Amino acid sequence: MKKINLKSLLIVLLILPLTMQAQRNEHEVTDVWEPVPPIVIPGQGTSAPSDAIILFDGTNLSNWVNSDGNATEWTVADGAMTVKPGTGGIKTKQGFGDVQLHIEWRAPEVVKGEGQGRGNSGVFLMGRYEVQVLDCYENTTYPNGQTASVYKQHIPLANACKAPGEWQTYDIIFMAPRFNDQGRVTHPATVTVIHNGVLVQNNVTLLGTTEFIGLPQYKAHSMKEPLMLQDHGDLVSFRNIWIREL
Repeated sequence: MKKINLKSLLIVLLILPLTMQAQRNEHEVTDVWEPVPPIVIPGQGTSAPSDAIILFDGTNLSNWVNSDGNATEWTVADGAMTVKPGTGGIKTKQGFGDVQLHIEWRAPEVVKGEGQGRGNSGVFLMGRYEVQVLDCYENTTYPNGQTASVYKQHIPLANACKAPGEWQTYDIIFMAPRFNDQGRVTHPATVTVIHNGVLVQNNVTLLGTTEFIGLPQYKAHSMKEPLMLQDHGDLVSFRNIWIREL
């Protein structure tokens, strides 16, 4: 039986805590304790999280006005609001910049028209940058103008459309553009779109405002602008609209 070297044992007992302390201090160098993220209670299913701003709860249009700032004439029934053709688009009273947006929409069950003339509307972030709403279920149009396109800028990665008359969802992450004091864009806008649970726009960079004719371009604007929904003459409905400022 070997004799225990008490001197060696003592040295080990003295060094071990120091070694453990050194290892502990080494990882503590990269521990970050601030800022502490706020607590957000998730919604159930597609319901809003606790810090969301409810833009439409199915009962009224108190958070919306028409393009002139007056009361909108869109109809509200059965928990949804529906475009009233010819009355113009609507916009939120409140302006927004960087956001997470949830919106559900439905193209008319009775199919009329084809291409761009079938269930057409649009979600205009900051009133300028459009994520297309269109019935592209067995309906062909130019890909950079189909459902979930960034209109005439980015073709969606997939066509995730449901049949006419079925409710569909957009979950959108939008980062607003930044401009310098001379009005030049320093950081272009970006957008991510999930359509019915399918990623269709993956953090794409916007080239400027949405244009029907001509090329997109940036024009300086404030950091917060209203969200707009388009009246394109079709009876498109919307419900369960909420937004989180980022």
